[in-house]
Amino acid sequence: QVQLVESGGGLVQAGGSLKLSCAASGRMYSEWAMGWFRQAPGKEREFVAGIAWTMGTTHYADSVKGRFTISKDNAKNTMYLQMNSLNPEDTAVYYCACSELGHYGATMSLYEYWGQGTQVTVSS
Repeated sequence: QVQLVESGGGLVQAGGSLKLSCAASGRMYSEWAMGWFRQAPGKEREFVAGIAWTMGTTHYADSVKGRFTISKDNAKNTMYLQMNSLNPEDTAVYYCACSELGHYGATMSLYEYWGQGTQVTVSS
């Protein structure tokens, strides 16, 4: 079973930047994929961005296009989410997820493994 650990969350001012990390235990295989989801208070969990592990193909939610960048370091088994131009609406718990079947899109149920989340708070 894959274990995922998020880090890098914190408190930032509106307009600021933050970089999240997700470290995965074990080896990531070519057909696997990873993604980021977030859940704000009182709202359902929503897709943020996903990436195919080997090919590096990415997919972003419309709400973060042009502001967030997903990337990976294969040697470190680590995925990143660079968040720029943050606003209070980005405040949420951010979760790292992994799909053994290679799904990196917005369907939450297709991701089998999840981290515990890291809190991101953006002040106005």
